[in-house]
Amino acid sequence: MPGKAISLEGQAERQSELVNEAAVIRRVCEGEHDLFYELVRPYERRVYATAFAILRNEADAEDVAQEAVLKAFKHIRQFRAEARFSTWLIQITVNEARMRRRKAHANMMEPIAGRQNEDEEGNYTPRDFADWREIPSETLERNEVRQKLAEALAELGQIYREVFVLRDMEQLSIEETAKALGISTASVKTRLLRARLMLRDLLAPGLGGAWSSKLSFEKGTKPW
Repeated sequence: MPGKAISLEGQAERQSELVNEAAVIRRVCEGEHDLFYELVRPYERRVYATAFAILRNEADAEDVAQEAVLKAFKHIRQFRAEARFSTWLIQITVNEARMRRRKAHANMMEPIAGRQNEDEEGNYTPRDFADWREIPSETLERNEVRQKLAEALAELGQIYREVFVLRDMEQLSIEETAKALGISTASVKTRLLRARLMLRDLLAPGLGGAWSSKLSFEKGTKPW
């Protein structure tokens, strides 16, 4: 059973990582503070991406990322290993970013895509004429495409942008995304589906995106 063997091997590897991580956390708590950077280094990009998904401002995201890491260091003894350290760190980042956003943008309106879909019981109706193609990962490496994806993400409401970035871009599980954002797994699935549909409409060729007609969209791997 090769598949099962690979699965068990992956589980064993992840368990080993958790044990090592727990050991580092214990040593940090015991006074080896220099080890804290080794603990957070694998998650630096994820922390920044999370902050940016909420704030949509590079300078603010950098500030919040630093604040989140400092707060995690200050409160490391409160980490109880009930979730992964990375999930706990992302929770702190989300809270810090939301607090800054509330203070700085209290009177700003959400993008149209966010306002018309804030109701969890509502539905997002995709555009029937959206010509969606799967985008190869190598295409996403092009600056032009990455820029358009960033612009499309900016059009999403915050609740959809957060879920999409954590789940599909940063590869958190459904459960980890739910815990980081303080919502149910059902809400994660609902918001993620709507985020994907909205991004599909925003990125589809012919919908105000002449840029896409210059690209070769072939059968490949979706960016999510």
